[in-house]
Amino acid sequence: MKTQSGVPVDRGSLVGVIFFILGLGTLLPWNFFMTAITYFQNRLNTTEWNNGTIIPHKEYHFGNWLTLLSQLPLLLFTLLNSFLYQRISEKMRIAGSLIFILLLFMLNASLVRVPMNNDCFFSVTMATVWFINSFGAVMQGSLFGLVGQLPRKYSVFFMSGQGLAGTFASIAMLIAISSGTDPESAALGYFITPCGGTVVTLMSYLLLPHLPFARYYFNKGKGMDMENSTQPLNEDTALLKHSKLNGYGKYPSPHRTGPVGHLSPRPTDGDRQALLPQGEADTECQGPVKKSSVMHVFKKIWVMAFCITFVFIVTLSVFPAVTVDVRSEFSGRWEVYFIPVCCFLNFNIMDWLSRTATSVIQWPAKESVLFPILVVARLIFIPLLMLCNVQYRSNLPVVFTHDAVFTLIMTLFSFSSGYFVCLTMSYAPLLVEPKDAETAGALMTFFLALGLSLGAGLSFPLRAFV
Repeated sequence: MKTQSGVPVDRGSLVGVIFFILGLGTLLPWNFFMTAITYFQNRLNTTEWNNGTIIPHKEYHFGNWLTLLSQLPLLLFTLLNSFLYQRISEKMRIAGSLIFILLLFMLNASLVRVPMNNDCFFSVTMATVWFINSFGAVMQGSLFGLVGQLPRKYSVFFMSGQGLAGTFASIAMLIAISSGTDPESAALGYFITPCGGTVVTLMSYLLLPHLPFARYYFNKGKGMDMENSTQPLNEDTALLKHSKLNGYGKYPSPHRTGPVGHLSPRPTDGDRQALLPQGEADTECQGPVKKSSVMHVFKKIWVMAFCITFVFIVTLSVFPAVTVDVRSEFSGRWEVYFIPVCCFLNFNIMDWLSRTATSVIQWPAKESVLFPILVVARLIFIPLLMLCNVQYRSNLPVVFTHDAVFTLIMTLFSFSSGYFVCLTMSYAPLLVEPKDAETAGALMTFFLALGLSLGAGLSFPLRAFV
C-alpha cells in the first residue's frame, strides 16, 4: 500500500516498533552490567581464611572500572567513526556487532557457574565489558545514521527504546531476585535475558530491509531510484525531462541540489522557471552549500557543549560507583531490594520521564544565562550522595541515614540529568544555521562521550574519598 505521493505505508507502525527494539538493544549491555554490580561485588569481595586468620578481601572497585571501561569505547569510536563507517558496510557493523555482543553475553552467563580465581574473573569480566561496549558503540552510531534517513518520528521511537533499556534491566534484576532461587541460578537467568534480547534485536534488524516503507527511505538516502515508488510524471516534470534530452545538457533534476555541470546551451530565466515544477526553488544558481568550519560552529554552541559535558561528569562521577554502595537502614528482605529499586529502577524511570518532559516544557530557554547556572548547580548532588549511608567509608560522616532521603536525592539527581541532557542535545542544532546542524550534532556527540569518560575517571578519587 502506498500514499498518494507514492511513499509506502508503514503498516501497523512495524518499522517504528523495530526501531524501538533496536534502541532498546543498543543500551541493554551497559544497563545489564550496571544493574548487576551487586552480584559482581558479592562474588569478588569475598572473605578468605588462612590458618584460622581472616584475610581482608581485595577491593576491586568494580563499579568504577565498569563505568570507565563502558564509556571509553564510546569516546574512542566517536573519534574513529568517520574512518570506520567509510570502510565497513552498514550490515557488517550492525549485524556483526550484535553477533559478537551475543557471544560475549553467552560467555558472561557461562562464567556464573564456572569456579574461578577472583583476579581472573575480574580480568575476564572487564575484558568482556570493554568489547561488548565497543561493539555497542559501533552499532549505536550506525543505527543513528540509519534512523536519520527516516521521518523524524522514527528517531523518537529509537530514543524511547534507549530510554527504557535501563528500566527493562532493572525489572529483570528484580524478577531474578524475587524468583526465590539461589544467587547463582538467579544471576544465570538474569544474564540469559540479554542474550534473548540481543537475538530479537538481530532478527528485527534483518527484517527491516524487507519492509517496503524502510526500503524506500534507505534507498532514497543512497541516492537510488525506487522502482514503482514515484508518481506518474506531470506535465511540468515531463517537459523538464524532455528538455534534458533536447539541448539543455546537464540541467539538474528539480529534486536534487548540488554542483551543476556545464550547461550548453544555457536556458533563459524565463525558460528555466517555465520548466521547473510549480513550487520548486531555482537550484542552479545556488550551487553547493558551503558548510562552516568546525571551529566556527563550536563558537556558537560552546555553551551547550560545556553543559552536556558537565552534566555527564556530575552524573557518572557518583552513579553507580558511589550510589551502589549505599545501604538501607532497615534489615531483612528489603536490604536485597533497596539498591535495585531505590537506585537503579528509580534512576532509569526518572531519566526516561525527564526526557519525555522536554516535549512538553523547555525551560530555561537556550539563550538564558540561567541554563548553564542550573547545570553547574547539579554539583550539589555529589556531596549529598557521598553523605548518604555509603558503606566501606573512612573519611566522611554519614549525614543522611534514612532510605527516603537517599531516594529523594536520587530522584532529583536522575530527573535533572535526563532533562538537561535532552535539552542541550535539542538546543545545540538550533543555535546554528541549518547547513551546520549536522556538524553541531557531531560535536555534541563527541562532548557527550567526553563527559561520560571524564565522569567515569572522576569516580575513582570520589569513591576513595568517601
